[in-house]
Amino acid sequence: VQLQASGGGSVQAGDSLRLSCAASGRTFSRSAMGWFRQAPGKEREFVADINRSGGYRYYADSVKGRFTISRDNTKNTVYLQMNSLKPEDTAVYYCAAARQEFTSRVGTDGYWGQGTQVTVSS
Repeated sequence: VQLQASGGGSVQAGDSLRLSCAASGRTFSRSAMGWFRQAPGKEREFVADINRSGGYRYYADSVKGRFTISRDNTKNTVYLQMNSLKPEDTAVYYCAAARQEFTSRVGTDGYWGQGTQVTVSS
């Protein structure tokens, strides 16, 4: 499974960004997809994930109401729309795919893509 994330950048607090992750190497629509992030000096943490159909979405409490995960199975792409960004959202964001097909969550043992840096300044 290959995952290519893009869309990171440097923004001001309150701005928005949309991350994209293009997947290949397996049938995209069979896999839960998600986003994780890792800030400097901290462990990688869960941000959001979405089941195969897009009908179920899960968010970390820290991003609820500000971030939206979505997917387009015709484009093999998962998105993370990030609004009202805060300095504490600064991190490297990683796209992930569930290792097992037909599960509703990504879990912690999924396939990882390379990260994309998001920097939010106050």
